[in-house]
Order: sequence, then structure tokens, then C-alpha cells
Amino acid sequence: MKPINIKEKHALFSKQWHPHQIATVDDMQVILAKIKGEFVWHSHENEDELFQVIKGTLYMQFRDRTEVIKEGEIIVVPKGVEHCPLTKSDEEVHLLLFEKQQTAHTGKVAHEMTQTHYPKI
Repeated sequence: MKPINIKEKHALFSKQWHPHQIATVDDMQVILAKIKGEFVWHSHENEDELFQVIKGTLYMQFRDRTEVIKEGEIIVVPKGVEHCPLTKSDEEVHLLLFEKQQTAHTGKVAHEMTQTHYPKI
């Protein structure tokens, strides 16, 4: 039980679209990620996902609209909702995510960007 400095943890890795686990809470995991550009359209059949923007601006694309999430804001993507995270203007965005430990990175979508292991830092 010690404080976790999110900015210091983000400084420990540079690979984009490669989540790192910093904590667990019951059956949930707290993840940090750095993203740039467009990800993969996907959904999580049985899990919600919470995204908090630590640095930058996240554009969360849904099939019917795009939501803009700014530094210090969160968005919850409900289970079953197809989404695609995006950044603009070549900006690297730093995120904190909160999701169940069994949540697959890109749901049922297999893609070259899909990660199956989140290193613990």
C-alpha cells in the first residue's frame, strides 16, 4: 500500500498502444497506455472500459459520433459498444484505463496491434 505516481510510471515506457498494468483492485486492473494515431475498431462483449486522459486529447470514435475527452476527463465505454480510440495532429496521448483483468485488448478482433500481455510496472 504505497502511492503510485502516474507520471513517473508513464516515463518508464515509450511503446505506444502497449498497455502496462500498475495496480489491481479486486478483479479489475489499472492500466497505463501511450497512444498515437488510430487504433482498431473493437468492442468488449462483457466488460465496460474506463478511459482517463492524463495528457493530451483523446477522440473516442463510435459508429454514430466521436466524443472528445480532454486532460483530466474520463469516458466509460459500455460493454458491447464498438469503439476506436484516436489521437490527432501527431499528438501522443497518455491514458489511465480501468477494466476487468480478463478484458481482451481488442475484444474478439485479432490485429497486429493486439496485445495479449500487459507488463506490470
